[in-house]
Parts: sequence; structure tokens; C-alpha cells
Amino acid sequence: MFTGLVEDVGTIEQVRHTPAGRELRVRSRYDDLTSGESIALDGACLTVREHGSKWFTVAAVTTTLERTTIGEWDTGRHVNLERAMVAGSRFGGHMVLGHVDGVGTVTEIEAQGDALLVNLAIPDGLAELMIPHGSLTVDGVSLTVNDLPQPDVVQLSLIEYTLSHTTLGELRIGQHVQIEGDVIGKYARRMLAPYQQAQD
Repeated sequence: MFTGLVEDVGTIEQVRHTPAGRELRVRSRYDDLTSGESIALDGACLTVREHGSKWFTVAAVTTTLERTTIGEWDTGRHVNLERAMVAGSRFGGHMVLGHVDGVGTVTEIEAQGDALLVNLAIPDGLAELMIPHGSLTVDGVSLTVNDLPQPDVVQLSLIEYTLSHTTLGELRIGQHVQIEGDVIGKYARRMLAPYQQAQD
């Protein structure tokens, strides 16, 4: 489990295809990773395969590539990094599983005062997990839903700290981002589904 609080911004140094899948070598500040541990790259939970001083490798299999933006990643790309949380650590974000629900698209970016408003078009089925001032994860960053201006559109309000300490400061219109809805909303939707079907 993760919290959506980015610990480091890594850089992809190498991309290659191996029997394990699309393998990425990432440069980061970490020098104490262990093989087999979980790490989130832009919010997608992957497994550390090899590691050394300030680098590690992970691999994404076909099913992961189908529901994330990892298939678009190339050398030089910056990625938000977070290691799995440790019991007893501060929980400053929200419960993030590292299971990407879908890929959204940046449709609008507007500076407003000291914040940057960003509109995302989100995939079918995700809008019902979103509530104003609720939580969602975008490229691994725990964020608050600022508004729901249209069906299947979510608006974010990004502060300067987030823009300067994550990759979200590099967002551009048309860019694809990985989205994970709030797990509490998923359980609520699942539990209510039989009652909704009965009413229909």
C-alpha cells in the first residue's frame, strides 16, 4: 500500500523488452532497495528486479501495459516514485493501492491565483468514484478533486509545492496520465451494486 506522497522523481535510463516484460532501468536517490519489494512508478505498483546504488529495474507485463501509460515511456522520462509504506509511518495522503484504474487525458490547464487548475478527461466508470473534495491519484500523486465540471471530467487544483516536487509541473494538454480512484469509493460502489440493479 502507498499514500500518494511522492518521495523522489526518478529518470528512466533504459527501456528494453525481456521475457519478464517491458523492463525499465530507473535512476533515483534510493540506495537501499531490496529485490522483490514493491515500488510505485507514477502510481503503478511494480516489483524491484535488480538494483544498485541509485538505480533499479522493474518490468511491466502485458496486462499492466494495457491499463497504464507505461507503454509510452521512453528514456529520459521523469517518473514519480514512492516505496510501499511502512507500518507506523505518517499517513499524509490517502490509501493508494498502486493499481491503476485507467488512463486520463489532460484537456485544459489554467493558472488561477497561486494554483494551477487542470482538467482531466477520465475513462468511463471512473466518474462515479469521484466526489468534490474527495481523493484520487494522478501519476502516483495523492490529490483532491477540486470540481467535476462536466460528466467524465475531473478538475484538480495544484499548488506550487506539488508542481515543483513531482512530475505534475510538466503536464501538457493532450498528455496521458495514470488514474487510480479512491478505494473506499470502489468498495461502496461494489456493495451498492446489487441494490441499484434491483431498482433498475
